[in-house]
Amino acid sequence: MKFRLSLARKGAKFVAGCVTAFVLSAPAAKSQDWFHLETNRGDSDRIRIAVADFKASSADPKTAPYKRTFDATLFNDLSNAGIFDMVSKAMNPQSMPGFQAELSIAQWSGAPGNASMVAFGNLTVQDNRLVVNGFLDDTHNTQFPQIFAKQYNEDGSDDSARQIAHRFADEIISRLGGGIPGIAETKIYYVKIGDGGKEIWEMDYDGANQHAITHLGSISLSPRVSPDNSRLAFSSLTHEGFEIKMYSLLLGRQVNFAGAGGTNVSPAWAPDGQHVAYSSSRGGDPDIWVSNADGSAAHKITSFRGPDVSPVWNPRTGAQIAWISGRSGLPQLYIMDADGSGVQRLTDGGYATSPSWSPNGQFVTFAWDRKYGPGAPGGQDIYVMEIASKKWIQLTHDGGRCDFPSWSPDGRHIVFANSPDGRGAHTRIMTMNADGSNKRALTSSGGDMPNWSWR
Repeated sequence: MKFRLSLARKGAKFVAGCVTAFVLSAPAAKSQDWFHLETNRGDSDRIRIAVADFKASSADPKTAPYKRTFDATLFNDLSNAGIFDMVSKAMNPQSMPGFQAELSIAQWSGAPGNASMVAFGNLTVQDNRLVVNGFLDDTHNTQFPQIFAKQYNEDGSDDSARQIAHRFADEIISRLGGGIPGIAETKIYYVKIGDGGKEIWEMDYDGANQHAITHLGSISLSPRVSPDNSRLAFSSLTHEGFEIKMYSLLLGRQVNFAGAGGTNVSPAWAPDGQHVAYSSSRGGDPDIWVSNADGSAAHKITSFRGPDVSPVWNPRTGAQIAWISGRSGLPQLYIMDADGSGVQRLTDGGYATSPSWSPNGQFVTFAWDRKYGPGAPGGQDIYVMEIASKKWIQLTHDGGRCDFPSWSPDGRHIVFANSPDGRGAHTRIMTMNADGSNKRALTSSGGDMPNWSWR
C-alpha cells in the first residue's frame, strides 16, 4: 500500500496572503494553471508596524538576557505573521519608550519609519518573577493613541520570556488582523529520524523548543494532535505491524486505542475531537475507517479495489473527508461525505499524496506530481486546490521533494517536509506563507511528516 513519491513542477501565478477571499482568474477547465488567493488588498494595504526594544526597568542581572529573548521573539512573531509591513529596527527612533507617557507619536509616525502602529513596553525581574507591560499605539490617533495595554507576570526564565512575547504578539495579531487568532503559541508535531528509528517530537511554531514526545525505539509516523491539544494520535510499528497509538499530552503517557489487526496508518481527528479516521487493511485492501477516539465502534466507509489512505476531515464542518485513493490506478485526491457517500475526484492525473484541509473548509493543500512517470521532468511539489472549482496553484518550485503539507490554524501558513536532494535524504521541516512566499527551515535534517496544532 505504500505509494512511491517523486513529483513534477508546473509554473503558477499566485498573489498574496492567507485564505479569506478567492478570485478566479479564468473560467472553465477542471484544473487551472493559476488563480488568485488573497487575504488583503495587497502589500500596500498591510499595516506598517514598528516594534521598539522593551525598556529594562530593573537592575537584576537576569533582566538583560530575558529582554534579549523577549525582544527578538516579539519581532520575529510579528514578522512571521504575514499581515504586517514591518519597520526595520534600524529605522526606529533612538529613544526607548517604556511607558505610555514616554512615547512620542511624531517620532514614530514620521520618516524614516512612517509607522502606523507601535508596539513597546517595559520588562522587570523582581524576586525571580518576570513582569512585562506591553502597549500597542495607533500613531494616527494623536488624541487617544493607545489601542490596548497588557501586563504579564510569570516565573522568571528564558522560556517565560519567549512565551510572554508569543502571547503579546498573538494579542496584537488578533486585534489588527481581523480577529483571527495568531499562531505564536501553537505547536508543530513531527517525526524525528535518527538512530535507526523514528520518534514523535514537538516544537514551537517557529522551530524553537524541539523535544521528544515518544521514546518507543520503533518506527512512529503521521502524528496528529487533537483539536483540544490534549491527545496525539500516530501510527507505530509493533510486533503485530503498524497500529494506531494514542498519547495523552496531559498525562504524558500512552492511553488505550483499540486495535484490530492489519496495517493501520495515517490517523486524522474529526473537529469534534470524538472521532478518528485512519487507513486500515484489517479487511484485506487498505480502506478508510472511522472510530471513536478510543478506537471503539470502528466502521469502514470506503470499499473499493485499490489502497485508500491519508484521510483528513473538513475542519470547519466535519461533514466531509479528503483522502488519497489508488482505485483508478495512480493515487489521486478525492473528497467524500463523512459517511462515505458523495465521492468526488479532485485531481485529474499525476500522483497525489498527503492532503490537508484549510481551516475555512474551502481549500485543500497536498503534494502532487503532475507529470509522474519514468523520465518525467520536475519533482514533488506542494499545491493548493479550491474544492468548489477544482482550480489549483503551485506553491513550491525547484526546491527538491516536498511532501506532507499541514495548514496553520489561522489559514495564513503551511508547514511541510522538504528533501533538497529530492531523494529523501536530509529531510527537514519548512514553513511558508499560504501564498508560497517566505519559505524558511524550522529544523535541520531528520525532520519529517509535520502536523500543525488546531490552535
